Amino acid sequence: MANERPGRLVVVSGPSGAGKSTVLRRLLQCAPVPLCSSVSATTRRPRPGEVDGVDYHFMSVEQFEELRDSNEFLECFQVFGKDDWYGTLRSEVAPRLAAGQWVLLEIDVQGAGRIVQEFPDAVTIFLRAASLEELEARLRGRNTETEPHIRQRLKQARSEMAAADEYQYQVVNDEVERAVQEICDILIQSEKNRDA
Repeated sequence: MANERPGRLVVVSGPSGAGKSTVLRRLLQCAPVPLCSSVSATTRRPRPGEVDGVDYHFMSVEQFEELRDSNEFLECFQVFGKDDWYGTLRSEVAPRLAAGQWVLLEIDVQGAGRIVQEFPDAVTIFLRAASLEELEARLRGRNTETEPHIRQRLKQARSEMAAADEYQYQVVNDEVERAVQEICDILIQSEKNRDA
């Protein structure tokens, strides 16, 4: 059912280890706007504890390619070299926007650029750790990655951090509740700006 006032996209990007999942999980509990998350699709294998349809739509490369070829993605890219595909399904976003919800997209820098082309009024936020050293400590603390993958993610993080100025807002995640409050303030201001 269409709402007289459509929702908005909220795009959050940041390097692996910046704490995006933790901050955004908390944000969804206390957002000052009708915020819901979009579940991305990926060809990567689930990590321990991840649930299909909740954390990601886990699919085979063949399934992903079929959807990509049918233009079912707002954006999709191969992330971390020639490894895994990630994408935002149109079916996750369009009905929610039409219903007046704000849709949270946790996507990489490339994907964010594509989204902004199609949705120029999207609110874009880059979430970062206080330093590259802190980021590395968090990645190593996960104990989910091999050393080559950690090095690859750190290289990718440097590249992503170089694109941070392309976002409307940057938030340092040095303390989860503070970072969440800063994002809430951004969303409140974005809503006021829309009413201006």
